[in-house]
Amino acid sequence: MNAAKALCALLAAMALVPEAATAAPRVMSLDSCADQYVLALAPRETIVGLSHRAVSPDSYMRASAKGLPLRRATFESLVAAKPDVVVRLWGGDARLSKALLGKGVTTVALEDASDFAGVRANIRKVAVALERRPQGEALVATMDAKLARAAEAGRGRSALYLTPGGYTAGSSTLIDAMLKAAGYSNATTSPYFAPVSLERIVMTPPAAVVLGLFDMARAGSDRWGPGRHAALQGAIRTRTVASLPAAVVGCGAWFAADGSLALAEAAR
Repeated sequence: MNAAKALCALLAAMALVPEAATAAPRVMSLDSCADQYVLALAPRETIVGLSHRAVSPDSYMRASAKGLPLRRATFESLVAAKPDVVVRLWGGDARLSKALLGKGVTTVALEDASDFAGVRANIRKVAVALERRPQGEALVATMDAKLARAAEAGRGRSALYLTPGGYTAGSSTLIDAMLKAAGYSNATTSPYFAPVSLERIVMTPPAAVVLGLFDMARAGSDRWGPGRHAALQGAIRTRTVASLPAAVVGCGAWFAADGSLALAEAAR
């Protein structure tokens, strides 16, 4: 009788603390964008692998990545890490994808977000897989609060986005969503990413210019990129309202709202 009572007491206690009895899923990310979501949402002790780009200067969450295992997106890394959940945007190849299916590993495939609705969807997708829904909603709320603070600051002013390589961003890009969230209109009318006419910018400079990725080291072809041309830099010097770092614009995630807020503060 005493043994039966003890067993009942144990079962009752376990029912009261289900989370303590269930280990959080082990998680591995396969590319730099996936790294950001994993670092923001997963408990540190459950992260069994990040990409080698997680600690790069263009990684928003690079400080949090220090000390965590960095792995390549290979079958061998998967076997060594033994994750329960894998998060990816572009990382991994066909062999790895097949291995994930064969081993029954939950795979979270991020979408290439072109607006903040897409970012919210990605956050919630990862949060559900990692059993971290409250943390996901908190991250969404933080992003939305920054967007609310940025709203309408640009007062419809036209702005052109420009990278060192001489590219701009039009509709159907998160850059476009960032500009509009801060109250700017996009000077680029064509969709997606495309090269700009540097001669036209020099001859007829836009009202406002937003630089992106100019904080990255000047190496290789980027050293001589069209966007760094002296004539162009002279034309836009007094029209540049903000220079957004690679860590903010390099991946479609919640910190794009930091870029919108920076644009708004510059406008004010």
